Amino acid sequence: MTQHPLVPEKRSSEAHTPGPRTIGTPPTPSSVQNPLPRATPAETLQILAEVLTPMAAKGPITRRPGVVAAVERLDLEGRAVRRVQALAEKYGRGPLLVPLPGRPLALVLDPEHVHRILDRTPEPFAAAETLKRHALQHFQPGVSLISHGGDRAVRRRLNEAVLEPEHPVHRMAESFLPVVHQEADQMLAEADDDGGALDWERFSSAWFRIVRRLVLGDFARDDEELTTLLDELRERGNLAFLRPVDDEAREDFLDRIRDALDRAEPGSLAAVMAQAQEQDADGALDADGGRPEHQVPQWLFAFDPAGMATFRALALLASHPARLRSARLQAEDESGGGVARLELLRATVLEALRLWPTTPLILRETTMEVEFEHGIMPAGVSVLIFAPYFHRDERNLDFAHRFAPEVWEEGLRRDAQGDPQRDADGEAWPLMPFSLGTGICPGRQLVLLVTSSLLARVLESREVDLLSHSLGREKEMPSLLDPYRLRFRLSER
Repeated sequence: MTQHPLVPEKRSSEAHTPGPRTIGTPPTPSSVQNPLPRATPAETLQILAEVLTPMAAKGPITRRPGVVAAVERLDLEGRAVRRVQALAEKYGRGPLLVPLPGRPLALVLDPEHVHRILDRTPEPFAAAETLKRHALQHFQPGVSLISHGGDRAVRRRLNEAVLEPEHPVHRMAESFLPVVHQEADQMLAEADDDGGALDWERFSSAWFRIVRRLVLGDFARDDEELTTLLDELRERGNLAFLRPVDDEAREDFLDRIRDALDRAEPGSLAAVMAQAQEQDADGALDADGGRPEHQVPQWLFAFDPAGMATFRALALLASHPARLRSARLQAEDESGGGVARLELLRATVLEALRLWPTTPLILRETTMEVEFEHGIMPAGVSVLIFAPYFHRDERNLDFAHRFAPEVWEEGLRRDAQGDPQRDADGEAWPLMPFSLGTGICPGRQLVLLVTSSLLARVLESREVDLLSHSLGREKEMPSLLDPYRLRFRLSER
């Protein structure tokens, strides 16, 4: 069996060397000879109860507001972090094999392993993990996230050509920002008519009008039926293989996306998609190879948690007046010349994603045996990176539980990616607002452009008071902040 070494050269003395095999007998998988540490049955039940079940119950594909409220109230996400910390204290670097019924799982405990795994996507750590494939096939079976091999390469290239992950200011920014401003202004006017009240319902209505216009075009502004149809398919995706695919509803949804792509309304990502396909010299990005109608649902889907991050960022700003004033001043200073970079607001959104990651479970799957320092991981294992464990590890991060947007600011000034400062060995602690490595979200820069621009528009003309929560400067941030319960009062400056 093919084996992929993940042991770095500087640790070669720790690497396992498989023992000799008897001639004439079938080879024994190295993962049997030298297994990774394995959770006990009691620990497996604890991982299921305290880590996996709350995350699944919240809704991995679309959130269930009632469950989110319970997870916040009962501190279940903090409890999950503490459970993984206890396992790391016992098992060291791991990874830790968790013998779940019918599906082997490996829990990543070491920050260096996070980087090595995410830097080695898709081989030997495929992004097309089995459970993820079953979940996403309900509405986007051909998306790059669950594709592999040549298909993944082509579809990833199409996503990058449209979303421009290396550019903090998208080429369509001058078309996109007026849309953001128009919808923000309408949201503020509606709030004014209601005594300055801003809640999730009002915010999300404006947010999804922005999303539909940016992705599909102005014609889709009021097409709430499209959003509802996607939400229904995502709800089926929450249960992955436990619910059958609704082929008719999925095809209806994808037909609507195809129609929008055929329309290619100027000023939309649909138009950028059409341009990318026209300019593709080898024709690989066409409908058969790139499957463009299967990439667009992911953009609509991913903008949902981006809206949650924006609303949480507004809560953080309202609770930290000095930060709000600095961000407002920067926005005013940058308002006169081109598209504003708004680095302080981008850093605030990144920090909201660190404190409350919208993708708490990052999944990969081994395509072959992989050697670690303390054992060998078999092929076909689901590899789980629990982002809150790394983002909220007070043993290693002195800012783990406080609002610390400054950790992103140098990275934003340096390369616009927002990566935190690296340590003496050149390795950053794995903070993963948009994942990391070769599978990092290709839409991250566009998300930061839109979210920061919306926040700037609100702060330009309004004072913001947070009514529902207390997130003051001296407080530890809660393990989860429920966006559906956030309430603000806005007033004229």
